[in-house]
Amino acid sequence: MNCRSLVRVLVASAALAAGALLSGCNSDDVSLAANAKANQPVPPKLIAAMAEKDMDLQSPILVRLFKQEAELEVWKKDRSGRFGLLKTYPICRWSGDLGPKVREGDRQAPEGFYSITPAQMNPQSAYYLAFNTGYPNAFDRALGRSGSQLMVHGDCSSRGCYAMTDEQIAEIYSLGRESFFGGQRAFQLQAYPFRMTPLNMAKHRNNPHMPFWKMIKEGYDHFEVTRQEPRVDFCEKKYVFDAVKAPNATRDPVFDAAAKCPAYAVPDEIADAVRERQQEETAETAKLIAKGTPVARLNTGIDGGMHKVFASKLPEASTGLSEGGDGQSLLLLSRAPGTIPSTVNPPRMPNLSQPEQPVVAVAATSASAAPAPTRVAAVAPTAQSDNFFSSLARKVGIGGTADATPASAPAPAKPKATEAKAPQPSIVRVTARPAETKPAAVKPALKPSISDVTAAPAPAARDPMVAGSQPIVPANSFDSRFSAAK
Repeated sequence: MNCRSLVRVLVASAALAAGALLSGCNSDDVSLAANAKANQPVPPKLIAAMAEKDMDLQSPILVRLFKQEAELEVWKKDRSGRFGLLKTYPICRWSGDLGPKVREGDRQAPEGFYSITPAQMNPQSAYYLAFNTGYPNAFDRALGRSGSQLMVHGDCSSRGCYAMTDEQIAEIYSLGRESFFGGQRAFQLQAYPFRMTPLNMAKHRNNPHMPFWKMIKEGYDHFEVTRQEPRVDFCEKKYVFDAVKAPNATRDPVFDAAAKCPAYAVPDEIADAVRERQQEETAETAKLIAKGTPVARLNTGIDGGMHKVFASKLPEASTGLSEGGDGQSLLLLSRAPGTIPSTVNPPRMPNLSQPEQPVVAVAATSASAAPAPTRVAAVAPTAQSDNFFSSLARKVGIGGTADATPASAPAPAKPKATEAKAPQPSIVRVTARPAETKPAAVKPALKPSISDVTAAPAPAARDPMVAGSQPIVPANSFDSRFSAAK
């Protein structure tokens, strides 16, 4: 199976290269066809997992990201036409806070729904391999949000991106490539602050980003109840999911992110299932709040997060804003899934000797309201004060002083640059990697496949492209890159 796949990829690569040369030597096509990293076959273990879950190698995929849990999920359509969970990958590094990206240079990794086309796949990334998230989409642009070159890439280093290890991104990239060879024109990327469970909604109930999170949770719920890729549109500066032509309408609705919403409907079977789910979860959230579920502590001084499986391999590292994620125990392996670069800057815990800022309740009135200055929700330990006896012992000289005064936490390290083209900070680490525009020749051509734990499947199906997504190169790149392999 794997040998046939490898032969097919090589033949397709040769056809792509030949076609590119005949059509005028399109440099992107030639680089894709000749790039060994971009053409690595899907690992045999993953192909076996697809067979067990009744999935085809080239069936459509869908990707979900969760910051707090620091996990990336790859879903794949099975032969029943529904999406099932193929594999969960721990995220090596993400930057910024919980919440959406607002402006260029804010270090935020984006949240929301995006479409990934073949044009957004970057086989020549300075961070091994990458694909562009497509930020900003039409919703982001309608709110005046700015930013560019926000990627999912390798090298475990982030300044507004989601960074995996090189071995992980090679595997994820190969899954995306195969879905394009199978005819999928774009796969959907869903990025969330955390898994949208009643417990997490209760913990973060006072976060200023909650109106936005409730809005994208609507799409999360659509996917959960249907296991189909939700159709995404925008109007009145908000997301709209699975919209269809309204009854008695003569034409399909036309959406504009900045304009008034047209008349539309949501299929009854989807609307009813989503409504029932939301009623149950709203009631569960209210019970958790009534029982005294604490509000997640709002910390400052933490830049992003890292899955525990990686943080545990680095000296003095913490998981940052990924601390306490429900999924952290799923992938505690004896070894990290991939090579952790020596230049990685893990998140550091802030100095907790400063008094905690009070939590301010925020009313969730408008889902499209612009977010307030970012304050991040995360659980952090509180420093314990000395008791009477330990203070007395110190005064009379009994006992050592090493345990008497807790050492202050190290200052947050400044992560190195990633795919973003934002200006470099004034103080640059010697080990900082060059910007994305520099060639990737300094990195090894190939990395070995990883073989970590796969998560259990769950069924889903649909293939439309998210409306308003921003292309990275001309749209005809799909045909020039992938049509030869159909």
